[in-house]
Amino acid sequence: MKQQGRIIKIISNQYEVLDEQGNRHLCVAMGKLRKQYAPVVGDIVTIEHFSDQIGIQKIQKRKNELKRPAIANVDQAIIVMSCKDPDFSTTLIDRLIFQIAYANITPILCITKLDLIREDDPIHQEIEDYRKSGYQVYESGKGYATEELCAALKGKISVLTGQSGAGKSSLLNRIEPDFKLQTQEISKALGRGKHTTRHCELHEVAQGWVGDTPGFSSMDFSYMDVMTLQECIPDFKDYLYSCKFNDCIHINEPGCKIQEAVQAGKISKIRYEHYKEIVAMIKSGKPKY
Repeated sequence: MKQQGRIIKIISNQYEVLDEQGNRHLCVAMGKLRKQYAPVVGDIVTIEHFSDQIGIQKIQKRKNELKRPAIANVDQAIIVMSCKDPDFSTTLIDRLIFQIAYANITPILCITKLDLIREDDPIHQEIEDYRKSGYQVYESGKGYATEELCAALKGKISVLTGQSGAGKSSLLNRIEPDFKLQTQEISKALGRGKHTTRHCELHEVAQGWVGDTPGFSSMDFSYMDVMTLQECIPDFKDYLYSCKFNDCIHINEPGCKIQEAVQAGKISKIRYEHYKEIVAMIKSGKPKY
């Protein structure tokens, strides 16, 4: 009997698959998969029951994928950025937005530790700049409600990324107290410091699924193509394909509608300057961390 499901956990060479009826199956990868790519968490797969085991027979085409963490078919990446300790950084947010959007994943912002800054802090204006640019922005901190973020997670496959210490784990633990227990049990079972066991898992959080190995471990932009990048940036979408030249990359070309929109205040100048920095990195061909 063949069924379809999603890989929600990988430990070494064992795959836990959630089928369409909500049942979990422990599976092995069949030899024919060697002709495809290696299965990762998030993959939609076809499984078949045999007398002594359940095998993954086929991996369906991925709508997107991330290399680190190794996860596929992600709906959204939530950039968790703190106001203080560590400091708020539009440079880091924008670089993450560019990487996430380039991977065909929707970027969402969650700003933490808002209770640690004053009402007149310039950070509030920077946050508003993202809202005006059309990004979903969620606020978090001591005394802040989590209902809106819970609604954003519902029914989605999400990963979290951002600074170390920004409060990613604390945020998830407030939303889903069982999350802390799940991750502690995993750490204990695998043994701390043992990196030889390959482990990745999707956890049920707020009626959605969140990867427990989120984050981008490098800031290398050298693999990107400039023409593809400029098409992916959410801020540019309303002005694409209207420039004088078809191969416009919006740096210093005449008749560029995106440059005009920046000057008119319709596109964030901050985001545009960060875009120009990344274009320079890509053209230099050197990884940047």
